[in-house]
Amino acid sequence: MIKLVSILAALLILIQSFNISFGDITQLDELLEHAAFHKTEYGDNIFVFISKHYGELKADHNKKHQEEKEDHEKLPFENHSSSQHALNAFVLFETLTPRHKIDVIRIKSISFFYLHGDSSSHESGIFQPPRNV
Repeated sequence: MIKLVSILAALLILIQSFNISFGDITQLDELLEHAAFHKTEYGDNIFVFISKHYGELKADHNKKHQEEKEDHEKLPFENHSSSQHALNAFVLFETLTPRHKIDVIRIKSISFFYLHGDSSSHESGIFQPPRNV
């Protein structure tokens, strides 16, 4: 069971490292429509399409085809919002109790001492606790 949870946690961290959000998944239909447009308009295959929108041909394609700017902004995996960097830590403990007994040695040391004050108010009984008579 622990191995399954560990594998699922590792897959979750892997998927999060790709920075894929739910919004990107919902925009996949826009990606497919735009890919079909490129195939009919320019004769691009899928590799050229990906290179034009996510690879080394992106700057040249954006410069030449300003009329498609609105369509390009709707494509997934662009991450137009600010980038978020987070440190994810996920720790699994096999057991909560230690496997071996740890001997604890307690050393009691007396570190309290009292010096009698020289004030006359102590001698007069003003600051003394009440007494049963």
